[in-house]
Amino acid sequence: MLLNNFSPTGCPVGVAFLALRRYNKRKRSVMAVQQLDTLKQWISESERIVFFGGAGVSTESGIPDFRSVDGLYNQKFEYPPEQIISHSFYCRDPEYFFRFYREKMLPLGFEPNVTHRVLAQWEQEGKLSAVVTQNIDGLHQKAGSKNVLELHGSVLRNYCTRCGKFHSAEFVKESEGIPRCDCGGIVKPDVVLYEESLNSRVMDAAADAIYEADLLIVGGTSLVVYPAAGLLQYYQGDRLVLINRDPTPYDYRAELIFHNSLGEIFSALE
Repeated sequence: MLLNNFSPTGCPVGVAFLALRRYNKRKRSVMAVQQLDTLKQWISESERIVFFGGAGVSTESGIPDFRSVDGLYNQKFEYPPEQIISHSFYCRDPEYFFRFYREKMLPLGFEPNVTHRVLAQWEQEGKLSAVVTQNIDGLHQKAGSKNVLELHGSVLRNYCTRCGKFHSAEFVKESEGIPRCDCGGIVKPDVVLYEESLNSRVMDAAADAIYEADLLIVGGTSLVVYPAAGLLQYYQGDRLVLINRDPTPYDYRAELIFHNSLGEIFSALE
């Protein structure tokens, strides 16, 4: 019976198991370093990098993710969040919509993180041609990026639905009830609500940028939200990099996959 406590090599099973686990850990570490070295080489060789980012870019600045465990979709409200931020709900009960919007959808006072900063630096160096983002917080621009294609709009832009006058995010934040322009019109955020179409001009520009990219880096997104996720189909190159903690439907197409936080990877690229 004592033989059952030993591996075929004669080592105690517990010792053999620990040795195997250490070996696998070292092997994964070596592979990760090799992948990172490959990514660095690709970046140095590229002139038309496009970054496609989701909520995971902003969560590392402290902004909650809609679909994370601690995100809006897992908090309790009188109505489901996806119902509140729909066009029909906005029209039916704008006061409730804006009460929710101010509390949960207006991320002011946050700062760019290392991912935002590195992307802005690449653009300044002439290596990055566009940032395609699903986020609405404006942190890419705050970090210095210029060509930012905001698929879902931005909380920083707000317009009167009657006269078209621009209003700041602070105006909406500090207003009470339904924010109204001097002319009496409702001031609506320039964000895409459920049941609303994405801006065709922005979608076309994003598709063109991805089509022409010589390196496409996708980060912080589960790639399950359409039509945004469908933009990856326009990529014609063979250098697709995915950086996301969890697997995505596009993993099978990627040449490099990092199941790490964006901060870990971009800190190594800084």
